[in-house]
Amino acid sequence: MTTPAEAPLEAPGIPYVDPHRRQLSRRRARRDGIVASLSTVVAFAVLAYLVTSSPGWPKVQETFFNLDEALAAWPSLVKAFALNIKIFLVAEFFILILSLLIALGRGLRAPVALPVRILCTMYVDFFRGVPTILVILLLGFGVPALQLKGVTNSPVVWGTVALILSYTAYVAEVYRAGIESIHPSQRAAARSLGLSSMQTTRYVVLPQAVRRVTPPLLNDFIALQKETALVSLLGPIEVLRAAQISASSNFNYTAYVVAALFFVAITLPLTRFTDWLQRKDTRRRMAGAV
Repeated sequence: MTTPAEAPLEAPGIPYVDPHRRQLSRRRARRDGIVASLSTVVAFAVLAYLVTSSPGWPKVQETFFNLDEALAAWPSLVKAFALNIKIFLVAEFFILILSLLIALGRGLRAPVALPVRILCTMYVDFFRGVPTILVILLLGFGVPALQLKGVTNSPVVWGTVALILSYTAYVAEVYRAGIESIHPSQRAAARSLGLSSMQTTRYVVLPQAVRRVTPPLLNDFIALQKETALVSLLGPIEVLRAAQISASSNFNYTAYVVAALFFVAITLPLTRFTDWLQRKDTRRRMAGAV
């Protein structure tokens, strides 16, 4: 076994690792990988056997996993899912801006800004307390009933507005948590350098706060992407409504499975990206703590 005294000189800054211990670690990692792969394959094989050997499986397969029905519903579902993507992108853009403004408004400490702080707090408390589905129904059916001149009655518009109002309250709290996590000494240091309060927030606080809350922000947007399906309650033919139409016309629910796979195809990359950001943030914090 090579001793540390016999080991070749390492580059500065690279810690020495015993080659024997490194080899053991690699062997253990390879063994753990094989065991994990085998256990996963066995678990999924057993689950698949239990499902496919159940008495009702032929009927379930015909009703939910019919390839011909999936191919027939595919064009209409793809076209309808494009509306979900549009709603999500528009809502996300406005949510990012409005929620940041509300978070900053709640953080104002000047006495003259008390009304702003109260209004921001009331907004967050109200929309976090009301289920999103009720906000969609109230706006989608209530505003057109007013018959206001110059105001659109489009259910897509009011469904999107309801999502914006509801999710802005949640995201504002995420922003606020990130802003308040910045240590007061950093504000004091920035002010001691001559920066104004606004410049301190713009150049010192916000960059760090946004970096810290990026993973929870992405989690909120994953949830938002799925809840675009709630707009179907107002009548627009998005992917859920298109699946309902397909299921009602031929009494087969395969279209629902295809619609679910569309959402999974969008949310899965976002979920893995969020996990990667969280691991990266954890490593950065641990490195800073050493």
